[in-house]
Amino acid sequence: MRVRRRVSLPKVRCRLRPLRGWSGFWHAQGFPGLGLALSARRTGAVQLGGPTASVPPRSPEQRLFALAKANEVRVARARLKRDLASGRIELAHVLSEPPPCLQTAKLRDLLLAVPRFGPARVKRALANCRIADNKTIGGLSDRQRAELIRLLHH
Repeated sequence: MRVRRRVSLPKVRCRLRPLRGWSGFWHAQGFPGLGLALSARRTGAVQLGGPTASVPPRSPEQRLFALAKANEVRVARARLKRDLASGRIELAHVLSEPPPCLQTAKLRDLLLAVPRFGPARVKRALANCRIADNKTIGGLSDRQRAELIRLLHH
């Protein structure tokens, strides 16, 4: 049996105040609600659980290692994008077997590196394959990957 925990919501005091600028215009056009804005001010705060968990600070060695790794990933991605732009490597091959440096890269950025693929064509291709604009290459499902590869071969 699940126990439900009752949570109290913050108390909010609201008041209507006139907007500046276009408020008179909208009121004159017969939209009086657009001439007012709802102003909320918090009067209380909600505290769930206990103190918030904080991330332990990193040592200088850990920070330098993370920085070096991030730079390696950036250099590898830049090299791969240059190879895609020059035609030395095919995008279908990269998508079928993505290297580790591309797992967290945005698919949209990679498609924009391909010749003859501008923002409009990339948007259309992603929409045809039912892929979100902010999808990473590592986050592609098998169906999405297969549809995109099929689309690139035609």
